[in-house]
Amino acid sequence: MTVKEAEQKRGRGSRRANRVAARSGGAGQNEHLQVPFIRRKIKTYDLLDEESLQKIEQCADRILAEIGIEFREDPETVRLFREAGGVVTPVSEEAWNIRFEPGMLREILKTAPARFTQHARNPKNSVEIGGDAMVFAPAYGSPFIMDMDKNRRYGTIADFENLVKLAQSSPWLHHSGGTICEPTDIPVNKRHLDMVYAHIRYSDRAFLGSITAPERAEDSIEMTRILFGSDFVDQNCVIMGNFNSTSPLVWDGVSTQGIRAYASAGQGSIHLPFLLGGAVSPVTMAGSIAQSLAESMVGCALTQLVRPGAPAILASFLSSMSLRTGSPTFGTPEPALGSLVMGQLARRLNLPLRCAGNFSTSKLPDGQAMQQGMMSMMSAVQCGANYILHSAGFLDGLLSMSFEKFVMDTDMCGALHTYLNGIDVNDETLAFAALAEGGPGEHLFGTAHTLRHYETAYWDTGLNDDQPYESWSEQGGDDAMISANRKWKKILNEYDAPALDTAVDEELKEFVARKKTSMDDAWY
Repeated sequence: MTVKEAEQKRGRGSRRANRVAARSGGAGQNEHLQVPFIRRKIKTYDLLDEESLQKIEQCADRILAEIGIEFREDPETVRLFREAGGVVTPVSEEAWNIRFEPGMLREILKTAPARFTQHARNPKNSVEIGGDAMVFAPAYGSPFIMDMDKNRRYGTIADFENLVKLAQSSPWLHHSGGTICEPTDIPVNKRHLDMVYAHIRYSDRAFLGSITAPERAEDSIEMTRILFGSDFVDQNCVIMGNFNSTSPLVWDGVSTQGIRAYASAGQGSIHLPFLLGGAVSPVTMAGSIAQSLAESMVGCALTQLVRPGAPAILASFLSSMSLRTGSPTFGTPEPALGSLVMGQLARRLNLPLRCAGNFSTSKLPDGQAMQQGMMSMMSAVQCGANYILHSAGFLDGLLSMSFEKFVMDTDMCGALHTYLNGIDVNDETLAFAALAEGGPGEHLFGTAHTLRHYETAYWDTGLNDDQPYESWSEQGGDDAMISANRKWKKILNEYDAPALDTAVDEELKEFVARKKTSMDDAWY
């Protein structure tokens, strides 16, 4: 059934349509719960005992001390680690192996903050990262876009802007994210300017900058100086970069130079090994965890050599594979267990953690997508991750960003807000009086306790259809994808960008134009 056919079948007088329309731009009756970030009130799940954790840490230390990490095309990073005590062995003219004695990196990391604030241009939307704080951000990095109307296609800057708008419109996300999709209609060497500008123009939340080349990292930071002022940026974190190691056991010069650029400016960085079990990491999860810990610790330590106290986030992206086909298999149980362990290891290092997310290899926002997404998202929630990238929109093994799944996922994030709020136990919530008012055999619909709490007692979906089958069928029988398609279109149709100072906006556009005219287009 097409969207148009479904709309015709539904009819215009549907009572359900009126209810959906009333809340499709926000959170329904849960809108009062909107917060700049989550303060988790439930405990983390500690999977491994002390002995097992020590074994993983000792294996990571052996990797660092006996095998080492290879660094490429960045002699300044090599110099910093050599002066800090790393044992440097040249591999080629542009590559060096560095080995680290056990305990060396942990000592360096003692200056990294356990918790920090990333400021947003709207101070009410600034986020805290670390401790009991948890931040949801959209998915990141997909070259393709999906929706029910145009199917799968390459992403454009218009798609990018629309996804920023959807993220800004959701009360259940806290961060604008970074490369929500690749705008392939803009040259590779210039698109970072349009992406950063889109985050600034269409959102007033915190965001990630470019990391694909050192000069693009510098441009991203410079744009925040225009937005916030140079003095404020020098003293506060206003932007972060998400950096991948080149597993196994390599940090390339593009990444390390970018890390140094962000750290030098006092800005945050995320240090992420992207590990595919059996391809670039061991097939056994304990081995992958040890490798992830080793690679991420190196990236985090580099920030402290550049500028002690610079915000650094330990990170992990663990993935299984179909070893019969060589395809990644996201949303599976083994990486979910690995994420629980990464949470324990991050707390032992006293570092904020980015881990897991809403992962799926499904090609549609269907049952597989939501089942896999919930498996991995719950691992992020239970492990105590502080910054959860890929919270909304992830499909097709991260190759595609889906508009329909985006709003389905943000609805799930709303449910997780309630889950993370835990249960309050007091005289009011124990509700003895509610049972005593009518006594045995009497319903509680009209009791004073129910009337006090009925509007706020339960999370209320902004998308799901919970009415009886007969009513649902009579009103058109829309499935979740059709409802989601209708919802994202309504949100964008009604979107109103947050105000941006006109002088700042003009200066940003002038900066973008000047940078673009200073270089020829590059498409690879």
